[in-house]
Amino acid sequence: MTSTVTPGFAPSPLTTPSDEVQRRRIAQAAQDFETSFLSVMIGQMFTGLQADGPFTGGAGEGAFRSFLSDAMARQITRSGGVGLTGPVQAEMLKLQGLS
Repeated sequence: MTSTVTPGFAPSPLTTPSDEVQRRRIAQAAQDFETSFLSVMIGQMFTGLQADGPFTGGAGEGAFRSFLSDAMARQITRSGGVGLTGPVQAEMLKLQGLS
């Protein structure tokens, strides 16, 4: 079912099952966006680190650093994040006419 939004006309407050599916997809996309953003920011913290010395991870440390950044970002997002998911989700819902 395709719906069009007429300017000045508020969409019906009733939601269809497809609206709920779309809302869940948007919520997941917003959370994924925050995770990706955090992963990049965390990755930047490792820029310039020397991985040589007696107590470092050796050659493997550099290879797996991106995996560590991704895992830390996922955990931060699961724990409430830094506040990006909510505003991103609200904007995406507004753009889809589901707010």
